[in-house]
Amino acid sequence: MTSRRHGRRPHHGDDDGPVLVYGRNPVRELIMAARRPVEEVWALAQAADDPALAGVPVVVKRREDLARLAGTGDHQGMVAITDEYPYADPQAVLEGDGPVMVLDEVQDPRNLGAVARVADAAGFAGLVIPSRGSPGITAVACKASAGAVEHLSIARIGSVVAFVNDLAGAGRWSVGADADGGTDYREVAWDPSAVIVLGAEGAGLRPKVREVCDQLVRIPMRGRVGSLNLSTAAAVLAFRAVAGG
Repeated sequence: MTSRRHGRRPHHGDDDGPVLVYGRNPVRELIMAARRPVEEVWALAQAADDPALAGVPVVVKRREDLARLAGTGDHQGMVAITDEYPYADPQAVLEGDGPVMVLDEVQDPRNLGAVARVADAAGFAGLVIPSRGSPGITAVACKASAGAVEHLSIARIGSVVAFVNDLAGAGRWSVGADADGGTDYREVAWDPSAVIVLGAEGAGLRPKVREVCDQLVRIPMRGRVGSLNLSTAAAVLAFRAVAGG
């Protein structure tokens, strides 16, 4: 195991320099998926012999070194240096099997990662996010997804409104989550062509996005708290969509 000095400053996917993925599951899934190369992995001594790292250059480092490289102590003993995330073609996502998830200007990369984990677990064809007004697939999103982003097809688009408005031409049906004006999601006839559109934290769907959705649905609340967090709402609708009926 040999250490190497990098001429570029490591980062999380948003500026110049090597791209990082940290956390045991995210690094393992990064290697397993093999969709982007892994230059090397920095790991604590007790994590360096993980079978998932076989065939990858491993550099043993101290915990504080990993925290400094990752920019967080939440690295779980592994930090990988890799390439930019390989976004999918939006049309290829629409042509895939299973429903599709669209996020309308979600702000928190942790929420983005958590929703990606839901979409992957439910067997969705992919996830679509806007190029502007929303974070991309950063190290934080990778960590929150537990590595699911390495397997899920994720596309970026210029306009959520235009994308949703054109779904009929792709044989897809759009369902927007609207806590205030939608139909009970259990009363909707779901099918595999469903494209679930979720709005930003707190704000929900933007009016123009809401207008172009074929159907608006809500998740009835029975308790004292009036809403679910984004990934929980995504899970409720995602598994209802794949169940059909």
